[in-house]
Amino acid sequence: MAIINLSFEEKWDKIMECDQTYDGLFFTAVKTTKIYCRPSCRARKPKKCNVEFFDDMKKVEQAGFRACKR
Repeated sequence: MAIINLSFEEKWDKIMECDQTYDGLFFTAVKTTKIYCRPSCRARKPKKCNVEFFDDMKKVEQAGFRACKR
């Protein structure tokens, strides 16, 4: 898996665009729902203040988040 070095703002832009080219490179975790998604997920977008980004699926799951069902 490739490691990318994007800022929070750049990752935020990618999830707003539902950019599937970044799927697997980072995951968006929503603190209020404890759910994480791929950048291309078409689910309703969370508030920016509730978002945390992870570069590894194992780490996001270890942090207590579950995968989105979409």
